[in-house]
Amino acid sequence: MTTGLSKLTKKIGKALLVISLILAPLIVSAAQLQQKKALPDDPTKPEKEELTVAEEELKAKRAIKEEDREYQENLGRARNLSSLGSEIVTSFKQKKALDQDDIKKLEKVEKLTKGIRRAAGGSEDKVEMERPPKDLVTAMEMFGDVSQSLKQKVEKTPKHVISANVIDEANVLLELIRIVRSLPAKV
Repeated sequence: MTTGLSKLTKKIGKALLVISLILAPLIVSAAQLQQKKALPDDPTKPEKEELTVAEEELKAKRAIKEEDREYQENLGRARNLSSLGSEIVTSFKQKKALDQDDIKKLEKVEKLTKGIRRAAGGSEDKVEMERPPKDLVTAMEMFGDVSQSLKQKVEKTPKHVISANVIDEANVLLELIRIVRSLPAKV
C-alpha cells in the first residue's frame, strides 16, 4: 500500500512540475503584456507593423507543419528503436552473447530512447529499477519487452501531450541498457 501511494505521489509531483513549467512562461508573458499596456506609448519609437490576417494564418500553418514533422520524427524514432531492439534480442538468442554490431545497435537504441524522452518532455532522470535483472538473459528479455512497449506508448500518445508514461518507460529502457552493458555474458 505504501509503495503504491509513494508511486502515486511521485507521479503527481512530476505532473505538477510539468504543469508549472508549462504555465510559468505564460504567466510571465501575461504580466509583461499587462505592464506594456500600462506604460504610455513612446512617441520616439516607430510602431511595429501589425501582422495581416493572412500572415498570421501562414505563421500558424507553418507552426502546425513543424509540430507534425517533429511528431512524425518521434514516431520514426520509436519504430526504429523497436526494430533495433528486436534485432539485438534475436541476435543474442542465436549467439548467446552480444557482438560488436549488437553493441553499436545498443548505442543507437540509447540515442533514440533519449530523443523520444526529450520529445515527450523528459529530462536526465536516473531510474532505479525495483527488480533489476541479475543476468544477461533476463536483461535481454526485459530489454526486448520494454523496447516494444515504448514504441506502443509513443504511438498511442497524441501530438500535444507530455506523457509521463513514455518518459518513465524511456528511463527504464535507458537503465536496462546500462545494466546490459555492465553484466557479464554468462549463459
